[in-house]
Amino acid sequence: MTLRLRATVEYDGTDFHGFQRQKNARSVQSVLEEALSLTCEEAVGIVGAGRTDTGVHAAGQVIVFNTTWSHSITDLHKALNMRLPDDVAVLDLMECEGSFHPRFSARSRIYEYVVSVLPVRHPLTRRYTWQITSNLDLDLMNEASGILVGEHDFAAFGSAPQGDVTVRRVVRAGWQAIERTERTIDSGLLFTIEANAFLFRMVRHIVLVLVQVGRKKIEVDSVRDILASKDSQRIKGMAPACGLSLVKVIY
Repeated sequence: MTLRLRATVEYDGTDFHGFQRQKNARSVQSVLEEALSLTCEEAVGIVGAGRTDTGVHAAGQVIVFNTTWSHSITDLHKALNMRLPDDVAVLDLMECEGSFHPRFSARSRIYEYVVSVLPVRHPLTRRYTWQITSNLDLDLMNEASGILVGEHDFAAFGSAPQGDVTVRRVVRAGWQAIERTERTIDSGLLFTIEANAFLFRMVRHIVLVLVQVGRKKIEVDSVRDILASKDSQRIKGMAPACGLSLVKVIY
């Protein structure tokens, strides 16, 4: 009997070339499929909720796969985590309906981005935060974030993973101060954004622009102008991948 199973996966994206399988590079998908195939003793392919980019992390990636595994799901969960490398773990594993699709069944996705405001570099945080030395104006950044909420054409902030539709609906977007341990971070800011779907590198472009607002290098109204322009050439560069995590997929 074939089982259709759904899992929540967490991974440190630092040493991966993104989620999606690639021919000559280490990816989250290939690592999971290899571990599943060896454990289940059959070829197993997976489908994920989002194709996170090189260096991007996840605390709530969702995958689905089919298997003829004949033992308990609990045994498969334990065996799989024993076989996976230290930078990937399956947090939960359960049976799901045949119609469930991790990407197409999703109503929204939530990403978080962490910025550390530091007087000097802190090597212990470099894998998970964007370290900057200049102070940021949190109020201005939140004002600018509000411009992005709603349904807009985000062509200026990214490209469509498939097709050419660049309209997305942002449910919420905002920054908050976070407390970190004294040993690692003096102060930090957390950006949370939820949308029905995201364009390729959309969040990292958004974070870069909002940080420029916080540094007072551009005005809040510039965000509105960039959005309205639909011009991908308006944004030069993007925030580093290390601060970004896919934290939850909502169904």
